[in-house]
Amino acid sequence: MLMSITANARFYPLHIVMVLMLVTSCASSLDENALAQASSKTDKAVVIAHRGASGYLPEHTMEAATLAFMQGADYIEQDLVLSKDNVLIVLHDIHIDTVTNVEQVFPKRAREDGRFYAIDFTWDEIQQLYVHERQNLDGKQVYPERYKGNSRFKVASFEQHIALINNLNRIFNKSVGLYPEIKAPEWHLREGKDITYTVFQALAKEGLTQADANIYIQSFYPNTLKRLRDEFSVSAKLVQLVAENDWQETSADYAQMMTAEGVAEIAKYADGVGAWIPQLITPDGKPSGFAEQIEAEGLVLHPYTFRSDDLGVKLQDGNVERKATSHELLNILFNELEVDGVFSDQVDHVKSFLIDASQ
Repeated sequence: MLMSITANARFYPLHIVMVLMLVTSCASSLDENALAQASSKTDKAVVIAHRGASGYLPEHTMEAATLAFMQGADYIEQDLVLSKDNVLIVLHDIHIDTVTNVEQVFPKRAREDGRFYAIDFTWDEIQQLYVHERQNLDGKQVYPERYKGNSRFKVASFEQHIALINNLNRIFNKSVGLYPEIKAPEWHLREGKDITYTVFQALAKEGLTQADANIYIQSFYPNTLKRLRDEFSVSAKLVQLVAENDWQETSADYAQMMTAEGVAEIAKYADGVGAWIPQLITPDGKPSGFAEQIEAEGLVLHPYTFRSDDLGVKLQDGNVERKATSHELLNILFNELEVDGVFSDQVDHVKSFLIDASQ
C-alpha cells in the first residue's frame, strides 16, 4: 500500500502524501477483520469525523480529512460557509480569525465588531491564508495539547473535499460518506446570500441529492431542511441539529424540539437528530429521555461531540461528582442509549471501543 501511495504522490499536495504515508504505516494496528466485525455487529453505529481528524490536525483541512479517512471514519463532516464570490468553503465558523492568520495578511479587513468574516473575502484572497489550530480571540489555543505550530495548511473548498474523498474511496476501495452542515443560513440570507440553494446546487451537480446518496445533510435551522425537502425535492438523508437556546445558534426554539411534540415535528421533515451529548445524559449518567423520544419516532441519532481530551460529561457517584472516562461515556452512548453513531474528534478512539465491544 505504501508503494501505491508513493507512486501516486504527484497527484496530492505534500501534506496529504505525508499523512497518507504516516497513517498507512500505522494501519496494521487497526485490524481490517476486526473493523469489519465491529461494523457488522453494531450495524448502524457509524463514526463521523468531526471536522475531520480535528483531534490531531487543524480542523477541516484536507490533511485532517485524509487522516480521518485513514483512521476508519464512516463519514467526514464539512461545515460550509460562503466566500464573497460564492465559493462554498469548509470552515466551522462564519468568522475566520480564530483558525487562520487573516489578521496578519489583511489587518484592515475586520468589521466594526473587530471580527473577520469569510463572506468578506474572495476565494483567491482566502487562499492567501494559512490555517492553524483553533484559538480563542486572545490567541490562546482552545485545546492546548493538540497540533502546535504554523505549518502551511490551507482553507479548502467543498468541491475539493468531495474530490478528495471520492478519490480516496476509489483508491482504497472504501465508501466513506459526506456529512455537510449548512452553517448560519439566516445570517447568510441577511448578507444577501442563499447558502441553502448554493449547497443544493453543489450537491445536485455531484448526484448527492437522492435517497441512496452516501451523505447526511445537517443544519441547526429547521427551515433549511424543510426547504431542501420541499422546495428542492432532496430525498437524501437530513439531520436536525439541536442546540441550546442560549447559544443563539438560530431563531429556532430548541427547548421545544426536545419535547415529544418537538421530536414528532422533526420526524415530518428529517431522517435524524444530531443532539448535544449533555442533552441525552443526566448529571448522574442516566438517560435523559430525549434519546428514547428520538428512537420512538424512528429517527437516527448521531450525537456530538466525543472528544477524548475534553469529554464535557460528569458522573455522580453518591455525593461525589467526577469526570467520566472515555470508556464510560462511550459505553453510555452505544450500550445504554444505543445511539446510531457519534461525531468525534478522535475517530480512532471510537473505532477501537467498537472493536473491543464486538469481541
